[in-house]
Amino acid sequence: MAAAGGDFEVRVARIASTIRVIPDFPKPGIMFQDITTMLLKPEAFRDTIDLFVERYKDKGITVIAGVEARGFIFGPPIALALGAKFVPLRKPKKLPGEVISEEYSLEYGTDKIEMHVGAVEPNDRAIVVDDLIATGGTLSAAVKLIERAGAEVVECACVIELPELKGRDKLGNKPVFVLVKAD
Repeated sequence: MAAAGGDFEVRVARIASTIRVIPDFPKPGIMFQDITTMLLKPEAFRDTIDLFVERYKDKGITVIAGVEARGFIFGPPIALALGAKFVPLRKPKKLPGEVISEEYSLEYGTDKIEMHVGAVEPNDRAIVVDDLIATGGTLSAAVKLIERAGAEVVECACVIELPELKGRDKLGNKPVFVLVKAD
């Protein structure tokens, strides 16, 4: 990895300093981690992309799968830098053509994510990218969807983690790389 220990910490601190916390959004009791303020700071946004690229550049990654919607912000520049394809994982009925889907549980009810048939193939090595890991439901569904298509999910990559929600538990032994752990 090109980032030395101190340099890594400096860049992560810069990223963390640009993330805005919005209390009681979208409902009371939620402390929303807003990455849109980070996107207004090109140096912090570049640091975020660069840290992911540095981590994955020598791992034979062929797919970056971005989870709707904020995974679409981080995934494409990472994919371009790695020379990998970008695969959008979308909410139901957003992708034209034939799709496969994976259902997952929400606090109240269920939801689904979908991917185009043929977007990933056996022997692909994938990273699943999203802005945040909270309860882990969406990431877990993304991993299952990609692995059902025959690809290997090497790791999940998130900018922020809410450790108290224990999202990693839903991912079993699937590695998760996170830049910022929120309080």
